[in-house]
Amino acid sequence: MRIFFSLFIFVVVNLFATSANAQGKDKIAIVIDDIGYRSTDKTALQLPKQVTFSVLPHTPFGRELAVQGNQQQREILLHVPMESINNLLLGPGALTSNMDEANVKKTLAASIADIPHVIGINNHMGSLLTQKSAPMSWTMQFLKENDLFFLDSRTSKYSQAEYIAQRIGVPSLHRHIFLDNKVDERYIEQQFNKLIRSSKKNGAVVAIAHPHPATVRVLKKMIPTLAERNIELVTISQLLPLETPSQISQQKIELTDQHQGE
Repeated sequence: MRIFFSLFIFVVVNLFATSANAQGKDKIAIVIDDIGYRSTDKTALQLPKQVTFSVLPHTPFGRELAVQGNQQQREILLHVPMESINNLLLGPGALTSNMDEANVKKTLAASIADIPHVIGINNHMGSLLTQKSAPMSWTMQFLKENDLFFLDSRTSKYSQAEYIAQRIGVPSLHRHIFLDNKVDERYIEQQFNKLIRSSKKNGAVVAIAHPHPATVRVLKKMIPTLAERNIELVTISQLLPLETPSQISQQKIELTDQHQGE
């Protein structure tokens, strides 16, 4: 019920977001992935509260940073490790293609229990698993049963995850751009400017970044420039679609800077 109430509040927030759209403001949501393994991840707490944390389960600092982020009124996602094409090391709480429905749901439940204040999930890696209909269907059924939404990190252009979420009736979004595929401040600035151009073209976009010190420095510098461009930094839940799944499925998914093989 707690999660259901939270999502109800976020739908109300979406109504205000619709009003802002009528005033012509473009929107950007930024998600910081991979929170939890390093003590330096806490530097992301310096970012505006609209920036979402996506926290890896069963990590040394994940639970603590989820609590601290929530105390800042920051939205928290669960960053679920999923099997990749290149068989990259997944870490605890991972979903793999050899798991049955019971194990998928049991693993997700344990991860949700580990990370408090979660309102949705997105995939960590997952270039293989997100292409598979059965584990994605089980995942979306779990999300629907627990009033959670799904953000597709889109680590594969062949991902079925968002389509299956829509089919099952789970609110969903997808990532448009990665900001820090290269941990270089000049590159991150270039990606942020690309994000701005994408927002001006598409109206609302989702970016994913990571808690690297270089990334945090660039975001602290560049986020304040959004207002002068008439762009609003919003929480991820403010971009949840109000349309029906059938309407959403007709929209074109635009992707840039894909993580190949993750």
